[in-house]
Amino acid sequence: MPRISGIDVPNDKRIDIALTYIYGIGGNVAKEILKKAKVDANIRTKNLSPDELKNIQAIIETMPTEGELRKVVRDNIETLKRIQAYRGVRHSMGLPVRGQRTKTNARTRKGKRKTIGAISKEAATSTASATKKK
Repeated sequence: MPRISGIDVPNDKRIDIALTYIYGIGGNVAKEILKKAKVDANIRTKNLSPDELKNIQAIIETMPTEGELRKVVRDNIETLKRIQAYRGVRHSMGLPVRGQRTKTNARTRKGKRKTIGAISKEAATSTASATKKK
């Protein structure tokens, strides 16, 4: 398994698919990298020559990936929170940031449902009787 940008890319996949295992590299960017490196996109990772692998690594090192990219994204979100932009406030509150509805959906961001304001009849009568005795 070759290591590219600190990630073990799978041997048995095509190189254009294997590059997408690296954070920050999607399908189109992977094809662009292979075009610059002059490597066939249909070749399997295990069949790459050391020179081709070195060319791919050199191109990937010029762009932010993995930890460096994660740090940039985290810093951008922290900046939004610090300046109290709308998107930053939504990040802070754990709500959807990109305009999705929240009345019925957004369970991934909001978490498990919490029932508010509903009291059973027994609990309501026991509270009422306790307050009358005082």
